[in-house]
This record gives sequence, C-alpha cells and structure tokens, in this order.
Amino acid sequence: MANAMTAKEVTKKVFNNDNLFVLDVRNEDDFSNWKIEGKNFEYLNVPYFDLLDGVEPILDKIPADKELLVVCAKEGSSVMVADMLEEAGREASYLQGGMKAWSEHLEPVKVGDLKDGGEMYQFVRIGKGCLSYMVISNGEAAIVDATRMTDVFTDFAAEKDAVIKHIFDTHLHADHISGGRKIAEKTGASYWLPPKDAEEVTFDYNRLEDGNGVMIGSTKITIQAVYSPGHTIGSTSFVVDDQYLLSGDILFIDSIGRPDLAGKAGDWAGDLRETLYKRYKELSSQLIVMPAHFMIIDELNEDGSVSEKLGTLFAKNHGLNIEDEGEFRKLVSENLPPQPNAYQEIRETNMGKISPDEEKQREMEIGPNRCAVR
Repeated sequence: MANAMTAKEVTKKVFNNDNLFVLDVRNEDDFSNWKIEGKNFEYLNVPYFDLLDGVEPILDKIPADKELLVVCAKEGSSVMVADMLEEAGREASYLQGGMKAWSEHLEPVKVGDLKDGGEMYQFVRIGKGCLSYMVISNGEAAIVDATRMTDVFTDFAAEKDAVIKHIFDTHLHADHISGGRKIAEKTGASYWLPPKDAEEVTFDYNRLEDGNGVMIGSTKITIQAVYSPGHTIGSTSFVVDDQYLLSGDILFIDSIGRPDLAGKAGDWAGDLRETLYKRYKELSSQLIVMPAHFMIIDELNEDGSVSEKLGTLFAKNHGLNIEDEGEFRKLVSENLPPQPNAYQEIRETNMGKISPDEEKQREMEIGPNRCAVR
C-alpha cells in the first residue's frame, strides 16, 4: 500500500525547496490551470483514464531516484495509481485529500515580533496563494483577511492563549470566501469592513475608515487603517505597529492589484494609481509589505512567508514604476488574467446575499487566485 502524504507535509517541502516528482492524474485542462508548485518540483501529467490498463507505459518517465507523489482532485484516483506504482516496484505516496485538501491548507508562519512581546503571524494558503494575518498582544488577537477555514484561526489563537477581539477584511473579496463574519459570530469579536465595499451587505459590521486605530492588548499596538482604493472602491490597508503594511490586494511582491473585479476597471484605474503612486509613496519606505495574496512560488521567502520592504518594491516592482498614466491605465485594464472562478458568487456570499453549503463553497474556490495584473 502506498503512503499518504498530507498537504502540510507537501507545504514543508515547498518551504524547504526539496525535490519532489509529482505525477498528476487529473485531466490536462485542470492540470494546466492549477497545480502544486515548488521551486524544485518536477511534473508529469497523465490523466487517470490513460492508466486504467496499468502504469508500465509511464515507468520510464518517472525518475527512480526522486520522491514520488501522485495527485488527483479528491484522492481516490491517486490512491489507485500509487498502489499500481508500488506493485510495479516503485515507492509512491499520494496526496491525502487531493487538490481539495491542497486548496484548503493554511500554514502559520511567525513573521515578526511587535512591541512589548506582541507577535505577528502570516497564514499561508499555499495552494490558493491567499495570505491571512494574526496580530497577538497581551492575550488578545486580531485577524486580517481570514479564509473560510475558520477553525485554523480559532485553534491557533487558543494555542496562544489569546482571545480574538477584532476581525478585519481589507476589502470585499472576490476570489475566496471570507471567514471573518463566521469567526466574529463564534467568538463575539468585532467584524470590520470598509463601508464603500459594504453597501450591499446583509449584516451588521463596524465601519473601517481612514484613520481608525484599533488597540490589540495593552501594548499600544495600533492597527491603523489607510484608505487605499483601486482593487475595490473600499480597499483599505493597515499599518501595524509602525512596522508592517498589510496591503490587501492593492500591492503584491511581484505585481499590483487588478481593478476590474466589479466591472469598473476604467473607473478604478485612477484610484489604483493614486493609492500606489501617492498614498503609499508618503508612507515609510522601511515598512514591510505583507499582501493578501502571492502569485508565484518565487515570491516566498526562505521561511515560506511572503513580504518585502516598501522601498524595495518601489525600486523593483514594475507596477510601481510606470511614469506615463496612459500606459499604466492600459496595463491594469488590458493585461489581465482570466477572472477568478465563480467570483460573482463569491462576492455575493461575502455580502451575505447567498449561503452556499460547504461543498459548493469548495467548488467556487477551486483554482488559483487571480487578483493581480500580470
């Protein structure tokens, strides 16, 4: 019998730049759209149906000296193929839970210390490219851009003996379902949203506006809201402890946010430029930018976290160095990847207008995030 390899174990291999040979037995379209990525991973995509008569035809394509992982959508097909490989004399593991589990795994990474014993954690959703945050100070916690896998956050806070007091969404998300409201209902914490993104929501929330300062614990860690429209009209960034800039989907390490997910690329391109080229320019270049997403595996630091100094991004990020406004508008309105899977339904879920069951939510989120300009 083949071994099961968990999404957490594969994540550690990504973080450690380990070698891994991935045999993906989903169909070609699914594989080309979205796959497990690692800097030192190699791939072979052979649909499961092509292997029903046996794995002998592909044995010479699989190196004998590399660890082998078989991947499918939900696990079943990969178990069968991995067992066939074992019978053929090859050691093989399968991804437990398949790409479904890969999409949902969150790996907490400590990214820094704050004043008077506070801590900052980034939760890396490795298969989807989503990044969430938890600020902990003096037994209290705040969460920014939580995903729908809410137990990860509540369990982590409990491990740290921290009470969740505040939950923020930097904007109304279109590529993944927010867990913010659910955590707030479960814990009694305050849930904050930018009001300009919340005009159609069906629930009560705290208005997140420019200049809001929220204390976490008694150590004067202030989460300062900075209105920064462009990806959405309400997009709001946070400066935490004068050290970190949580940029939401406005600024990424290797790209900038797309302004078209509400159908308003033309209207919002100017807002995006003003946020990036004026508002952010006025902030300290020493702030460490922590975005809500990453696009490519190369953006991960050695510890698996995703961050970079704002000054470095102004020097190296192409999206911050386009002098001509017309050229900038063209980049952010024409050079766009496909829109995220089911993004309108995801927006409506995050507004509280629809309440899909868990399996439907999982389907809606399948695939990579596509919040950036290429």
